[in-house]
Amino acid sequence: MMDSIAWAEGAGGGGSGSSSLLTFVPFILIFVIFYFLLIRPQQKKQKEVKALLDALKKGDKIVTTSGIWGTVVNLGKETVTLQIADNAKIKLQRENIARVRGEDEDKDA
Repeated sequence: MMDSIAWAEGAGGGGSGSSSLLTFVPFILIFVIFYFLLIRPQQKKQKEVKALLDALKKGDKIVTTSGIWGTVVNLGKETVTLQIADNAKIKLQRENIARVRGEDEDKDA
């Protein structure tokens, strides 16, 4: 009886090739899900940040990643000088700029 079961599982030689392909389908599916949920949004965010940093100009009112509000006074290749008060200026890296403030935000402050 056990021999007939073993032969039944081994029969149909073409089925083993398609089953090995089916074992990779879950991994491919997981990669596709990771791409659309993690990788693609991160790339989109990086492009937006790069565009923001490239579009900076003197006089822009910005907020840094640490929450400091200031006005761009000078732009360097890797640095930005901000005026945060009448006689107070700080120099920081471009990557530390979070966003450009809008006109309506100045009215709230």
